[in-house]
Amino acid sequence: MANTDQHELRAVIDVLTDAEVASLLDFARYLRDRRSAAPVPEIVDIPRPEHESVINAIRRLTQTYPMLNRDTLFNEASGLMARHMMHGESSEDTIDQLEALFKSRYATWQAEVAASP
Repeated sequence: MANTDQHELRAVIDVLTDAEVASLLDFARYLRDRRSAAPVPEIVDIPRPEHESVINAIRRLTQTYPMLNRDTLFNEASGLMARHMMHGESSEDTIDQLEALFKSRYATWQAEVAASP
């Protein structure tokens, strides 16, 4: 919250009665609790097809885990893609590693969501 907003809120609170402050606090708690009760996006179960390319696997996993931050994932996924393209790592091994990466990031995301107020 910006400093000016804090000062304005303090000025408003200062002129309220005790009952009005209690109502304001109740409303603030309601807003907080409503936000944390928002539905958590679920995994979209997309089966791994036979003979899937690494690019298609990245697309599938991005659709499977829509709640994850793509920027950080793509940074790591591009490293796996480079090993596949430049060093000849098999598609199957690369896709296995991609799936493990996405699952790990999802577990981290779940823990962060559970820990947030």
